[in-house]
Amino acid sequence: MNNIETFVEIVKYVIIACIAGAIGYLLRKTVAEAKIASAEAEAKRIISEAVKDAETKKRETLVEAKDEIYKMRSELERESRERRNELQQLERRLLQKEESLDRKSEMLERREESLNHSKKDVEKLRQEVTEMLEKQRMELERLSGLTADEAKAIILKQVEDDVRHEAAMMIKEIEAQAKEEAEKRARNIISLAIQRTAADHVAEATVSVVALPNDEMKGRIIGREGRNIRALETLTGIDLIIDDTPEAVILSGFDPIRREIARIALEKLIADGRIHPARIEEMVEKARKEVDAAIREAGEQATFDADVHGLHPELVKMLGRLKYRTSYGQNVLKHSVEVAHLAGIMAVELGADARVARRAGLLHDIGKAIDHEMEGTHVEIGVELLRKYKEHEDVIHAMACHHGDIEPRTVEAVLVAAADAISAARPGARRESLETYIKRLQKLEEIANGFEGVEKSYAIQAGREIRIMVKPERIDDLTCAKMARDIVKRIESELEYPGQIKVTVIRETRAVEYAK
Repeated sequence: MNNIETFVEIVKYVIIACIAGAIGYLLRKTVAEAKIASAEAEAKRIISEAVKDAETKKRETLVEAKDEIYKMRSELERESRERRNELQQLERRLLQKEESLDRKSEMLERREESLNHSKKDVEKLRQEVTEMLEKQRMELERLSGLTADEAKAIILKQVEDDVRHEAAMMIKEIEAQAKEEAEKRARNIISLAIQRTAADHVAEATVSVVALPNDEMKGRIIGREGRNIRALETLTGIDLIIDDTPEAVILSGFDPIRREIARIALEKLIADGRIHPARIEEMVEKARKEVDAAIREAGEQATFDADVHGLHPELVKMLGRLKYRTSYGQNVLKHSVEVAHLAGIMAVELGADARVARRAGLLHDIGKAIDHEMEGTHVEIGVELLRKYKEHEDVIHAMACHHGDIEPRTVEAVLVAAADAISAARPGARRESLETYIKRLQKLEEIANGFEGVEKSYAIQAGREIRIMVKPERIDDLTCAKMARDIVKRIESELEYPGQIKVTVIRETRAVEYAK
């Protein structure tokens, strides 16, 4: 029984479970079908709305297109009306012009007819006047007993004589007035130029003085057995005079550039305190660089003072070298700036090209910067330099004419020559003895440099001694003695000089090593 009851219970549960499963299945199916039906309805609704929106947008687009077409059609019609109006206006104007031309043509025809009648009348009158003049001429010839050609010749001769006399008197008066006025104006211009450019002229000295802190420094400058002073004199070409002046050293030499290098180097050595040949050589090289820099600055300052711009850098450097060059005792750089000012002022007064006059005046003595290095006069060298650095032909011509070697063809060339003469002729501006002295010293060095194997030569002791450095690899000791004699003979034959000149030939060999 128990087993049957248990089986019944199990069957009952199974049946209940099946019924529950069937019910659940039916419920799920019903819910799913409801959801599907709802989704389909929603989809249909969305499609219906989309179709409606599309139809609405289509209608709106069509309306807009129709509006645009209407607007374009209206615009085209308006433009067509305007074009028709313009064409009608042009047509009316053309008709008016045509009518106006017709009226003018008729007027011209009437005037032409009137002119033809007038021309006939004038021709008739001309013939009558010609006949009357011919009758009068014949009557005058009969009364005077002269033909028309003879009377014309007599009248012309009288008129010619009168005109020549009056012209001669007028020319004489004009020449006298012009000469007087020209002299007066020239004096005014020159005096004005001189007054506006008045400058002091300081005669160049051939010695420089270097102050010493004490007399003990002299011994250090001389060095052991004179090696320091010999090294300084050899490297600079300047003679050092030590014993004459207390607490001072005198540097003697005709070349201002060398003297300036020696002065700067000696001052540096005194300030440094270490004086020996190697240090001397180093300081001399530094001093040389400083002098080169000073030369460039002097050239730039000269161009600024003379109001001359755009010069080639090499020309500016050569101008700076003129600071250390004198001509008859006159500083050539100051003289060049003064000539530039004078020429520029006179050019302004005369209405000439002041820029060309100033430029040529500043550069007129540029050849003196290197005339000891090249053959030819300073004018020829200057012309070559200016052409090399592409200066204007007017500037070159004005520069080339300043000594009268070439006939001037421009006003600026005449003004530069006049300014050069004014600057040089000023009282105290020049001293010829110094120029002669410098030329003699330059000739002395030129003779020495003309021998083969000479490296450098320095004229010192105011030209009473020349020291010659030779190349040791080319000149031996025996040849040095022979060279000294040959130089002495050539100096005696080519130079005029007071007293005697000492010739010293130096041959030096150095061996340098460094301990590391």
